[in-house]
Amino acid sequence: MSRPSFIIPGIVGCALFMQMLDATVVATALPAMAEALGTTPVRMNIAITSYLLAVAMFVPLSGWAADRFGPRRVFITAILLFTLSSAACALAGNVPELIAARLVQGLAGAMMVPVGRVILLRSVPKNELVQAMSFLSIPALLGPVVGPPLGGFLVTYASWHWIFLINLPIGVLGLVLVYRFIPTIPGLSPRPPMDWLGFALTSLSLASIVFTFEAVGHQLLPPLASAALLAFGVGCAVAYRWHARRTPHPIVDLSLLRIPTFAIASLGGNLCRFAIGATPFLLVMLLQVGFGLSPLAAGMITFVSAVGALLMKTVAVPVLRRFGFRRILLSNAIITGVSIAVCALFTPTTPYWVMLLVLLLGGFFRSLQLTAVNTLTYADIAQESMSRASGLAAMAQQVGISLGVGVAAISINLSMAARGAQTLAISDVAVGFVVVGILVSLSALSFRRLDPDAGAEVSGRAAA
Repeated sequence: MSRPSFIIPGIVGCALFMQMLDATVVATALPAMAEALGTTPVRMNIAITSYLLAVAMFVPLSGWAADRFGPRRVFITAILLFTLSSAACALAGNVPELIAARLVQGLAGAMMVPVGRVILLRSVPKNELVQAMSFLSIPALLGPVVGPPLGGFLVTYASWHWIFLINLPIGVLGLVLVYRFIPTIPGLSPRPPMDWLGFALTSLSLASIVFTFEAVGHQLLPPLASAALLAFGVGCAVAYRWHARRTPHPIVDLSLLRIPTFAIASLGGNLCRFAIGATPFLLVMLLQVGFGLSPLAAGMITFVSAVGALLMKTVAVPVLRRFGFRRILLSNAIITGVSIAVCALFTPTTPYWVMLLVLLLGGFFRSLQLTAVNTLTYADIAQESMSRASGLAAMAQQVGISLGVGVAAISINLSMAARGAQTLAISDVAVGFVVVGILVSLSALSFRRLDPDAGAEVSGRAAA
């Protein structure tokens, strides 16, 4: 990749890493934060859910904002707001102040990543898109893996404030790099009007669905309330579909789903993203609760999957050029699913080198799958539709990751119920690994519908 093409994915990747890290790093710091702010760890969980809900609610706004004000301006504003709100989180003296700062962080994160992706899509030639997306898949996998052990380390050896303060130098560096290397990209002309009803429906739908699976994962609501909330979210989605057909400028352009590569990559990609949400959650349950390891020791084991993701970056382009998207996505979906299900065989006596090898290979194949899915999503999208496509894809990704955690938690709870037990056993976590592995493998059914030459322009097979 040329220097400008390398720099832009790196800048957007830093923003994605900040967002993914912030969504996970708080979990291990909840007890320390609760003690400092005079509440309980259970009530402090709102520090996580408030952030996730804000992201879910404002993601639909990202495409419209990029088209209306220009991607670069929105990206700079989002990074600045995310950095300032991180400082506000660290300075919070009570729970309401922390919640308010986390809500602003979620708003900034909802703008930052999808709009950053728009900048990348408009700046990088299609024949370099695979390499660019391979950089973006790394922080997406790295954040959930690094977050818990980093949070544990900072709380143990510093204080909980540092889980937010670490965003400040990253944010400042990001702003400097954006000003220096990213040119001004104009918005659409004429500027699209705001679809307020569509925004309300999509925000309520996404927030309800994401919170439902967050509630299931942490047992925040009784089953009936969770089911009602999920039904409300689905109802809002159905209402938005009816609304979108009758408005000239819908905030989320569902007509993009008529593009085969976009639709198939979105559906199959969501099943693949179950792994992003579920695997770190299941590994924490297995290694810390099941095996009794410390957060730092467990983190050092799971971190090897990030090493696998880094190794993938060197082979993504030649592999996709040689075999094409359809063959890679079909075969790799099954391999990725198997690599997750195999973790069900881990026991306290399993040699560490065996676990490390499985997680290394799993990280490699998951990263390759996400790189291929993320690239294929935009392979046939016109430049003027990139903002809307990025917003819609970001909504699907948010749901996919939340579904992954929810499915893993439901699998564990059903296994415990089947045993008539109240305490977690290693066998319950094993059920979660198997269920998630099967679902990820089933994404191959979606990828079977791809044309053999799908994405040939971006993979390089068209020129081969």
